[in-house]
Amino acid sequence: MAEAHQAVGFQFTVTPDGIDLHLSRENGILTGVYPASPSSLLIVVIAIMSTIYARIDPSLGMIDTIKRTMSVSGYMTVQTQTVLSAILFSTGLWLSLILMLRYILKALLSYHAWIFESHGKISFCTKLWLSLVKMLSGRRPLLYSFQTSLPRLPVPSVDDTITRYLESVRPLLDDEQYNQMEVVANDFKKDQAPKLQKYLILKSWWATNYVSDWWEEYIYLRGRSPIMVNSNFYSMDLLYVTPTHRQAARAGNVVHAMLQYRRKLERGEHAPLRALGVVPMCSYQMERMFNTTRIPGIETDFVQHLSDQKHLVVYHKGRFFKVWLYYGGRHLWPSELETQFQRILDDTTKPQPGELKLAALTAGNRVPWARARLKYFSQGVNKASLEAIETSAFFLSLDDEAHGYDPDKLRSLDLYAKSLLHGKCYDRWFDKSFTLIAYKNGKLGVNAEHSWADAPIIGHMWEYVLATDCFLLGYTEEGHCKGDINKGLPLPTKLQWDIPLECQEVIEESYMVAKVIADDVDFHGCLFDEFGKGLIKKSRTSPDAFIQLALQLAQFRDKGEFCLTYEASMTRMFREGRTETVRSCTSESTAFVRAMEDKNTASAQKLDLFRKAADKHQNMYRLAMTGSGIDRHLFCLYIMSKYLSIHSPFLKQVLSEPWRLSTSQTPQQQLNMVDIKKFPRYVGAGGGFGPVADDGYGVSYIIIGENLITFHISSKFSSPETDSYRFGQNIRQAMLDIRALFDQKDKKEKEM
Repeated sequence: MAEAHQAVGFQFTVTPDGIDLHLSRENGILTGVYPASPSSLLIVVIAIMSTIYARIDPSLGMIDTIKRTMSVSGYMTVQTQTVLSAILFSTGLWLSLILMLRYILKALLSYHAWIFESHGKISFCTKLWLSLVKMLSGRRPLLYSFQTSLPRLPVPSVDDTITRYLESVRPLLDDEQYNQMEVVANDFKKDQAPKLQKYLILKSWWATNYVSDWWEEYIYLRGRSPIMVNSNFYSMDLLYVTPTHRQAARAGNVVHAMLQYRRKLERGEHAPLRALGVVPMCSYQMERMFNTTRIPGIETDFVQHLSDQKHLVVYHKGRFFKVWLYYGGRHLWPSELETQFQRILDDTTKPQPGELKLAALTAGNRVPWARARLKYFSQGVNKASLEAIETSAFFLSLDDEAHGYDPDKLRSLDLYAKSLLHGKCYDRWFDKSFTLIAYKNGKLGVNAEHSWADAPIIGHMWEYVLATDCFLLGYTEEGHCKGDINKGLPLPTKLQWDIPLECQEVIEESYMVAKVIADDVDFHGCLFDEFGKGLIKKSRTSPDAFIQLALQLAQFRDKGEFCLTYEASMTRMFREGRTETVRSCTSESTAFVRAMEDKNTASAQKLDLFRKAADKHQNMYRLAMTGSGIDRHLFCLYIMSKYLSIHSPFLKQVLSEPWRLSTSQTPQQQLNMVDIKKFPRYVGAGGGFGPVADDGYGVSYIIIGENLITFHISSKFSSPETDSYRFGQNIRQAMLDIRALFDQKDKKEKEM
């Protein structure tokens, strides 16, 4: 979501690193033999043995060859040699068949023509392809079953990337500027690009994904500015429903649901996400959801991921507590977790010197935090306490404020978003993979660190947790967690600190840096309920394209000009894929916007221009999803130029262009655990991210059900050019004005 900010504002020193080898859960037995199953080996062995006893040799002499090799030893009978030879041949045949099926499936998954076909118009070729993919996908794939069958992200041709780049900047440049850019781009294509492209293709052969490792390192981990607001993002609770107003009870249910999710994650029991219910998405990012912390460094941070951790660290009113999540070899029940959290809420001890704002170190600049960590937290009680935080399953903040959406309070959603995004700057541990925030009125939220994964990954977990909390676990009539209360649980352990005055000064400096950033965030949450996905689809338009064009119209009305626009799309149809950029400001979209602002242009002409712009946007989104985007290719060419010490004015200019409008759609219904037609009030409010450019907007939106769209809009108070509330009103009016085009068309058709 917020990666666009980092993509234009980072400094780093490139040094060649060794190959990082790691093992993942995709190497487990079940996923290791997928799409076959371990039991299928027995079937193959029995089949081969049966043919031998029937005096048929399906091995074409290979079993006899293996048997002759065994006979050299002289220790086995002829019958034993025959059986072992048949088993060895069967195993080899079984493994060969698995490899063959995988390569066939990988070849099938490299077919992407289906995504470019019109909705509801599936070609015969695609129907045949879907049937083959379904047949080879098995009946019950596990979370990581498809990993080794996913295709690699392809490297686009330089010609295609340069052509699409020039096309994307054409509406933003005058003739003279465009001609200059064309010359620089063509010089790069002719002189420097061939060498850089050759090395990038070589990298794509040995790397699992030619983008993702560099993206994580250089966009996120090497950034030295604060990650709070600039990188971290948030997710909100259910919009209209609060299952209980008891803070400890809500936290108890949700933490227990998270432990259930983690257990299924570790066993790979979650079903893989699949487009059309058939095409698998990469699940790699999910591995580091729990037990993960970003560790600060002087030049670069690194992501520390551990195996199953059995404790949680809780923050409340300036104190840190360690809570064990297991008792007697099992997870704590929700009622037991509620008891533990209530004990923390009832604790009246004061914070130790320096403890209150300690977490501000994770909110400030990275270098002071890295130095303080080495100097003050490398031994004694400070090391033990910091280790408890960094090795915890995740971080929980029992907030002493009340937040959530209240239709009777004008800015309730705005304040809720700001609290989730930055809080008080010292009451979230921004380095943890995510911080769960439980408010005193029973509302919840999540603040997530961005380097390890993207928003849909957290969204998947969050959907599971909220549905489990409300529909599976539930509460008593008094609002407590269900189940017996075990009073024999060990008390939460208060973490101890010995923070010297010098360190307290560093903490205060980090806090002041973070507070300036937080106070500058201008946030507005806009609930658009005039219409939603249902009406947009009736107009035969992609909902995402409809909203993106509304954002272009709102941007032009807000500032009187167009700007480079970032929309995040996913590339998870490829192994270890993350995101790609869709450049939403196009020649077609600007032509539509200008027509909308021209009173002399007829409605029919405006609608025609809208459809052309929407089709263009949809095609670009599909290209980005299928590995033919612009920006990740250019980014990797730039990194390669740094490795090879090649100075490129073109790449330098491309990577320095600001994204004054950064947008992202929050996915929903990834799991379909809740029927929102049956339970329309049990819908999430989505999430958002901080302002991207000093003089621009960050906009996240979620299309909820058929009749609601929520916009999360951020900007900076310090910019005289922006106003989040004003931009929200412009978005609302733009949506209504576009709908009016279809209303006028329908009216004319009825009159005819």
